Amino acid sequence: MKYISLLIPLLFFAVCLFALVRRVKLYDCFAEGAKQAVPLVLSVFPYLAAILILSELFRQSGLSDRVTALCTPLFTRLGIPPEIAPLVLVKPFSGSGSTALLSELLSSYGADSYIGRCACVAYGSSETVFYISAVYFAGKGKAGARPILISLLCNFLGVVAGCALCRVL
Repeated sequence: MKYISLLIPLLFFAVCLFALVRRVKLYDCFAEGAKQAVPLVLSVFPYLAAILILSELFRQSGLSDRVTALCTPLFTRLGIPPEIAPLVLVKPFSGSGSTALLSELLSSYGADSYIGRCACVAYGSSETVFYISAVYFAGKGKAGARPILISLLCNFLGVVAGCALCRVL
């Protein structure tokens, strides 16, 4: 474990050494890259703010609890434990919210339980689709429903397959 902690500093020094050999002005390149990042941040910010506000409204309004209650029978038929249904539904919206749910599940059921394993697989096999979409489509200027729906379907299929594997293993 001691050697792995040296990986990032060694990589940093290797890049600096490579730039020195190639006679690249490292500081100037860094400053230019940082200057180009400011317009990107400004163009992405409204989309990120909208997603974060909507995900919090979804949770605070109680709509997430209602949707969870509606989806639980379907999840149970597909092999997803009902205890992790909130995690499956929150993960596409909020990374921090899903991390909190995962933590609660692990403290309640334990990491080695079937529910704990399924929760870990559901957390690890899915992505915050709406956050990533906001960042990606902010640069493109338009959003399409098809890529978002495909991403949500793939997330869900990953959770179903992961829970099936947890049941077998």
